[in-house]
Amino acid sequence: MSIQLGLIGAGGIGQIHANAIEQAGSTLAGIFDPDSSRARTLAGDTARVHDSMESILADESIQGIVVAVPNYLHSSIAVQALEAGKDVLIEKPMATNVAECDAVIEARNASSNIVQMGFVCRLAATSMAARKMIDSGRLGRIYHAEATLRRRRGIPGLGRWFTSKEQSGGGVLIDLGPHLVDLLLHLCDRPGIESVDCHTSSCFGHPPSGYRYTDMWAGPPNPDGPFDVEDGASALIRCEGGLSLSLNMSWASHLPEGTLTDGVTLFGEKAAVHFDILSDAPLTIGCEVDGELVDMKQPVRPGEDWNTAFRRQHECFARNVLSREAPSASAEEGRAVQAVLEALYRSAEARSSVGMEHGTV
Repeated sequence: MSIQLGLIGAGGIGQIHANAIEQAGSTLAGIFDPDSSRARTLAGDTARVHDSMESILADESIQGIVVAVPNYLHSSIAVQALEAGKDVLIEKPMATNVAECDAVIEARNASSNIVQMGFVCRLAATSMAARKMIDSGRLGRIYHAEATLRRRRGIPGLGRWFTSKEQSGGGVLIDLGPHLVDLLLHLCDRPGIESVDCHTSSCFGHPPSGYRYTDMWAGPPNPDGPFDVEDGASALIRCEGGLSLSLNMSWASHLPEGTLTDGVTLFGEKAAVHFDILSDAPLTIGCEVDGELVDMKQPVRPGEDWNTAFRRQHECFARNVLSREAPSASAEEGRAVQAVLEALYRSAEARSSVGMEHGTV
């Protein structure tokens, strides 16, 4: 299934989407980025480079728009695209606050168009295998779930929009947090949330000795730029039915990578499973069989990697655009994740546990 797509944003995540669009069999028909040279480089000889937002949204050959820009622009661009009659795929997070999410949902409801959230971690091979285990009843009731992503030196675009609260809405919690929050809620069947407790830290933006990095996603560092966001976060989310969720994430630390295991761990009454979201490593399963403790490994299909999840995301988008079916990663779920993030930030600021202000998931 193939559709014609327009891409708004030709930065690092835009490049990933451009590759995934091609892999999924769709066509990147147009690109807009305020940096026209960056857009031309990504467009190559195939996609048309538009000189304005109005131009790409007026292109009648384009069926859907991929929003791959700094967070503070997600809502306004999505609303404009919906008002122009386009289906929309929004890169996570949906917005920088719940009110902006509501504006997108209102615009979608006023149109006949689709909004799909970029919750790509659901479509990782390991996540999908875990979902099958849950559906089969193999784990039994899940009573606790953990998600961890830690980097040793991974602050994205230090001193640029990623580390500006005005443009990003926050730091690591709104960057990695949407992936982890959504995936745990998805695997645990969207539980109602009773309260959250969160602690954040900010240690590596402007250290006295400078910041040594191993790579710099989202552009080279700007040492004179802003850094008014958190680079580490830990949280506990209490849900209905006795379920608890814990999150640990960092952009930077001194701990060598791999010392603590990244990924998701689901603790069930019948079995537990751990998996890495970002790799093709086998899932690790622990259970009891005939009174004996058993450890197992479940491999995923050969050739699976992180980019495969982005390809699947665009296959889903194309299918929904053509069939007019509502996407599984819906705008309502994007709003729900945003509500959790807002509660986590309120908890961190208050240094105490807080309830949900914007409803349960």
